[in-house]
Amino acid sequence: MNRSNASAGDGANLLALRSHNTALVLGLLRGAGAGGISRLELAEHTGLTPQAVSKITARLRGEGLAAEAGRRASTGGKPRTVLRLVPEAGHAVGVHLDRDELRAVLVDLDGTVVGERCAPLDLGAGAEAVLAGVVRAAEELVAEVLGPPAARGPGSPGAEGLRTPATEASERSGASARGERALGGRPLGGRGSGKQGPGEQASGKREPGERASGEREPGERASEGREPGKRERASERRVSSAGEGAPLGGAALDAAPTLLGLGVALPGPLDHVRGVLHRVTGFPEWDGYPLRDALERRLGVPVVVDKDTNAAALGLAIGGGGADGGWGGGSFAYLHLGTGLGAGLVFGGGVHRGARTGAGEFGHQVVQLDGPPCTCGARGCIEALCLAAVARGDLAEAARVLGTGAANLAGLLDIDQVLLGGRTVAAAPEAFVQGVGAVLDARARREGGHDGAVPVRLAPGGPRGVAEGAAQLLLAPLFGHGNGG
Repeated sequence: MNRSNASAGDGANLLALRSHNTALVLGLLRGAGAGGISRLELAEHTGLTPQAVSKITARLRGEGLAAEAGRRASTGGKPRTVLRLVPEAGHAVGVHLDRDELRAVLVDLDGTVVGERCAPLDLGAGAEAVLAGVVRAAEELVAEVLGPPAARGPGSPGAEGLRTPATEASERSGASARGERALGGRPLGGRGSGKQGPGEQASGKREPGERASGEREPGERASEGREPGKRERASERRVSSAGEGAPLGGAALDAAPTLLGLGVALPGPLDHVRGVLHRVTGFPEWDGYPLRDALERRLGVPVVVDKDTNAAALGLAIGGGGADGGWGGGSFAYLHLGTGLGAGLVFGGGVHRGARTGAGEFGHQVVQLDGPPCTCGARGCIEALCLAAVARGDLAEAARVLGTGAANLAGLLDIDQVLLGGRTVAAAPEAFVQGVGAVLDARARREGGHDGAVPVRLAPGGPRGVAEGAAQLLLAPLFGHGNGG
């Protein structure tokens, strides 16, 4: 789906654009909030005919996605019926995999968080341990908020009419090929496609320590094997196989009628389109690991994988239905300083990922030749300098280094604003907002002009901003933001 805005007035009465027009209407329904919007207003904002809008809204009401919100007086004739989105008709799980923590949220169609989980995580503990943590958190959230599978009968509200690029890709790959009922185009009722995932045989059982046929761990090429009992040097280690042989999870997700899927955000670099990790900074053993496919096999629902900074930037650009609103009208850079340093870039309301999901590797621009070594393998990276300053308690220096990188970015891309986030920033927001702002102010004074410095602000969302953005990877395309998933 092309990137679009629900109020852009570019609806078209062509059958081939049915999903596009539906997304425009859904976006306006969500933007209207509980007060709702009339069919006439929908037609005016989308450019669709009243007849086309009536057909779309009738379908959405029949699928439980829209409902009447009352009546509104008109200038002539009978009062207009006002429609609203039904937020509880659809949900998505968003997961933030940090280097030392897993945070998962369950959000409704409005983007409102209705459940949250947070647990310690070692990203280097092995594929099985990490995947098991994701499955456990997602199942607990779904069971707690949407109820256990036994409590969800066939009459439960659902979002069967919702289709996203993630659900369509999941169908093509066969990740959810079984089941009798479809939610958003994904069949339900089974536990996956029957494909074997990491640590899993067709029967779902194997002996402890036994590796499934064709299975490899992150960093291990298909032609490689590990000699039994051979001890690896730390620099050559593979991801630990802790947790292998655990039962295949996902039953709670597979049976949830309103669940659209799961979005996962983690440090890069990675391939967003294929859902494959590269040499994750600090954890090169993940190189080549198909995280999306592995999770889809285990959970039986569509999965989208992206960098943590891209997910957070997407969440900020859309703004959901919350009070914070969206930041996507212009351009901005979201700078995330936590266990690492990266950027999410938004231009014209859409996340810029680049041809290979390589955009936003902000932390690894070299600003000091022959400087201290960085975990990426280079020397003098902004991330290395900034984290070193944080470690020794020199927040002023950390903010100055971060501001230097932000000034370089502003000069290169001429962005409208800089948003700061991440746990390190959250621990001392004033120090970073003021410190980064001071560097940008100095740059603006050197250049002259009348527009002043690029403003620096604290990004809303707090510690769960990345996880909320990860959920939007599934939800965004439903509302006309085509580059979400």
